[in-house]
Amino acid sequence: MTKAISCIIVDDEAIARDIIASHASRIENIKIIAQCKNAIEAFNAISNNTIDLVFLDINMPEISGIAFAKSINKDIKIIFTTAYRDYAVEGFDLQAVDYLLKPVAFERLLKAVNRYFEISTNTKDIPAQKLDTQDFIFVRSNRRMLKIDFDSIIYIESYSDYLKIHLKDETIVTRETISAIEAKLPKKQFLRIHRSFIVRLSKIQSFTNEEVTINRVALPISRSYKKEVLNHLKKF
Repeated sequence: MTKAISCIIVDDEAIARDIIASHASRIENIKIIAQCKNAIEAFNAISNNTIDLVFLDINMPEISGIAFAKSINKDIKIIFTTAYRDYAVEGFDLQAVDYLLKPVAFERLLKAVNRYFEISTNTKDIPAQKLDTQDFIFVRSNRRMLKIDFDSIIYIESYSDYLKIHLKDETIVTRETISAIEAKLPKKQFLRIHRSFIVRLSKIQSFTNEEVTINRVALPISRSYKKEVLNHLKKF
């Protein structure tokens, strides 16, 4: 049986801590000992518990994640989480297990945890994903992390590095590529029909060889996706 891994989450943003905790709760053998909003709380948690792994934000007030990582026992492994790509090199110089950019997707965090297991045990023991499935994602919009239920999404529209996520009563704009968000969506519920459009299958009202209609909006099926899209839709 694989040993349970004792972890703490260190981040000054409550919603960022909640995202990591939610993802971690879906992974076998991960035990969250404490959620800390700063390095001082993290030091106390480490002093009072045996900690194997820290999910650590870098850009924190007073004591940065980098400074904190340099000060703790080297046997404690670090998975950095941050919104700033520029810190990656310094993070890996500290021999971090991994470096995750916010907003952190479950699949990406699971990969990082698997890497920890491989490093710490030198085996291929992979923590199993629990049977419950996530039915939402978080996206960054107007400097906030917003929770979006999959059921509320009608379709997603791409504008270069920005996305418009069309919901029933509003449209949310976030800076992310369409390929990145496609990887976070359940394939049984969503379908990419064009380089600029992803649709929710249950919202499709009609379709032809050239387009699908959702909420009386006609969205094009591109030539490169046509065969896959039509084969998929004709199964229904």
